Amino acid sequence: MTIPVLTFFNNKGGVGKTSLVYHLAWILSQTGHRVLTCDLDPQANLSAAFLDEEQLETLWKGENGDKGTTIFKCVQPLLQVGDLLPPALLKITPSLRLIPGDMMLSGFEDTLSGEWPKSLDSSSLYRPFRILTSFWTVMQKGAEEMDATVILADVGPNLGGINRSALIATDHVVVPLGADLFSLQGLRNLGPTLRNWRREWEKRREHWTSPEFNLPAGRMEPLGYIVQQHSVRLSRPVKAYDRWVNQMPKEYAENLLDRKNGPFPASPQEDENCLATVKHYRSLVPMGQEKRKPIFDLTAADGAIGSHAASAIEARRDFQALAKLITDRAGLIQTRPETPAPLSS
Repeated sequence: MTIPVLTFFNNKGGVGKTSLVYHLAWILSQTGHRVLTCDLDPQANLSAAFLDEEQLETLWKGENGDKGTTIFKCVQPLLQVGDLLPPALLKITPSLRLIPGDMMLSGFEDTLSGEWPKSLDSSSLYRPFRILTSFWTVMQKGAEEMDATVILADVGPNLGGINRSALIATDHVVVPLGADLFSLQGLRNLGPTLRNWRREWEKRREHWTSPEFNLPAGRMEPLGYIVQQHSVRLSRPVKAYDRWVNQMPKEYAENLLDRKNGPFPASPQEDENCLATVKHYRSLVPMGQEKRKPIFDLTAADGAIGSHAASAIEARRDFQALAKLITDRAGLIQTRPETPAPLSS
């Protein structure tokens, strides 16, 4: 049995993707799930949210042993004549683990791109498929070790070989969006790309008629989109926000779901494909980053008093509702009862 992989992906950056993965990993681990997070972005921003610089430096400089301390160190032997290493999972809490990212992962991009056409050759297919499915294999090994119920993957904002292999490993795709033209264009790029990758991966799976190891299905099922809610500024009034955000139901349906016929919902609030509109919680974010805690776990001891405390409680409710909707749509099953929310004072 394989563990479901949820990937948060948009080829437009700056839409709060990594923050969403970070906070959903925490809230899911607090509400009955055993969560494995994997940082597949060479920028390693998700890892930096969990770990300080000294911890990252130790992981990046460490020599490989029987296990890889980062995702790159797990796949690095494939660049020579070796095989994958299982991940050395980093324990965040008893129900939350991390496969750290690594800036060296960017050097794996060319290898992944080169092996993509080779996976349709008539010669030996072991190595091309081993490389192309390396992320999925590492994540599944890690999930098996910790008995995870879900894997959350964070990826960079591009359509290159690293992300193609990340999406091959993906069961469900969640699309974070900002309320701007660039996010809409990201949707227009993303939908056709996912369909093409899904189709091309299916062709490759059929080509290797007798695989020598398990292969991911490459479902890449669109689960929905999340809109980063605006904050009103004089330079960007509500009317400008609405201009872009109200186009999202149509663009998502046409490009991600390949549904060309309307009518389409008039706004994300009326669209069943919109999982949530997420507030910025601007004043809480720096506080959470400094304490290396999710914003909904901030307490008075962290400086969350008055309106900050109220915002932390509101953030918990918002992320619990979002997590519930995502897990219901993905068919995820809790392993234990929900943990009571920590006190905010």
